[in-house]
Amino acid sequence: MQNSGQNRRAGSAQPNKNEIFDVVNINDEVIDQQPRHIVHERNLLHRAVHALVYDENNRLYLQKRSLCKDTNPGLWDTSMGGHLESGESYDQAAVRETFEELGIELDDLPQRLFKLQASKNTGYEFIWVYKIIYSGTIQPCQIEISQGRWLTADELSMWMSQSPDIFTSTLSVILDKCKQQGL
Repeated sequence: MQNSGQNRRAGSAQPNKNEIFDVVNINDEVIDQQPRHIVHERNLLHRAVHALVYDENNRLYLQKRSLCKDTNPGLWDTSMGGHLESGESYDQAAVRETFEELGIELDDLPQRLFKLQASKNTGYEFIWVYKIIYSGTIQPCQIEISQGRWLTADELSMWMSQSPDIFTSTLSVILDKCKQQGL
């Protein structure tokens, strides 16, 4: 039996609005499980992963979220971002989501950069952020991603200052944290 991620990778199914997420408390401890739509409607704290994928020229790959996404449709975001399935670890989700969204099969766990606390600007998600260096071809899942783009740090900075409303707040939080930490 295929899981929802395999279906999305194959392009045969929409993201499941009734998938079950772990609901967590302010200490990121699981306290409940609820369907995706309830978690998002009620702004319940939950878990996600994001990855920044860089090429050999230190360009960052950004994705434009599909218009069928239930949150932030059509906005530019990190290279990869996704929720943890109920009972899944952050590391497991990072590997799974990198394959589902970008078609990148990781042989090893990606480099952990930092963990963000859940807040309004992160969509009420505790987020582990990862870094991946990748020189192959990215194959974005068309259900998840409408387009992608490689950008230098200067190109991204200029673009974000000129058009801040086309980017997710999560991307801004992650890039600010990267700057603070000299990453």
